[in-house]
Amino acid sequence: MHVDIEFLGTGAGMPSKQRNTSALVLDLADENKENWLFDCGEATQHQLLHSAIKPKKITKIFITHLHGDHIFGLPGFLSSRAFLGGGDPVDLYGPAGLKEWLQHTYKVTGTYLPYKLNVHEIHDGMILETDEFKVYAKEVQHVIQSFGFRIEQKELPGTLLIDKAIEQGVPKGPLLQRLKDGLDVELENGQVVYSKDVTTEKKKGFVIAVIGDTSYCEASVELAQDADILIHEATFTDEYAEGAKEFGHSTIVEAATVAKEANAKNLIANHISARFMPSEMPAFIAEGTEVFEAISIADDFARYQWKHGELTKLVKN
Repeated sequence: MHVDIEFLGTGAGMPSKQRNTSALVLDLADENKENWLFDCGEATQHQLLHSAIKPKKITKIFITHLHGDHIFGLPGFLSSRAFLGGGDPVDLYGPAGLKEWLQHTYKVTGTYLPYKLNVHEIHDGMILETDEFKVYAKEVQHVIQSFGFRIEQKELPGTLLIDKAIEQGVPKGPLLQRLKDGLDVELENGQVVYSKDVTTEKKKGFVIAVIGDTSYCEASVELAQDADILIHEATFTDEYAEGAKEFGHSTIVEAATVAKEANAKNLIANHISARFMPSEMPAFIAEGTEVFEAISIADDFARYQWKHGELTKLVKN
């Protein structure tokens, strides 16, 4: 059981030499063979060219809010996806106005999508449930409507105790898999073997919170409650706290405070202002770690893996 997170853009407002505008991908290939994209800033499809992520694998897109640095890459990505082998439908989740903006853009440009695009304009509450996941949205505090998302993986089956199952007469083959999946089976002699008797307890799934542009607010804390990974914007340092509040953004200290109050296990901070150079990042992160220790500052193309209850930043090849 693992999930990878790749950041395609980690900057705020406009692209810089160090950071492109907002976009990140949850690589769920280990769970359901899909990739989920969160935000799609300008040039996201170009960033994908430098990544191993395949556009055709992106089947769900979640938009936090309708500022350009989070959506200007969306029309181009959706158009190019078809030429890159993506014929499966795409489900798009975002604030009211998203559907109208896309329809107008495609009408004016004469663009046709050869696959079905399902646009879901969202509200607070559960917005998606699959066999493996539940996704919740909650409005956070920005200068326009902005959402955060909470992705909860459902409980996973326990480990099959093969020797114990065989002792009860279960033959090798598909019946063992059914028991592993949590299903009871009936043998040819009429005996019923119960899954709970031959498997360990179910395993808790992971929880990831992805918070859109926001000032510090209780909604963010609620979304991130007991999360394994909190991805939260940290546009400024404390020196610019007044400006952050005015423009509906967070400082690294405020992002760390959300993580601490929510009892999150890890914080990955992104959406960093272009005013901060790479040489300033040690001081930047030091501000946050005074409040919450398990912090990482995401860079473009940084890839993290959640596996066996631990978050690891993967080394680039």
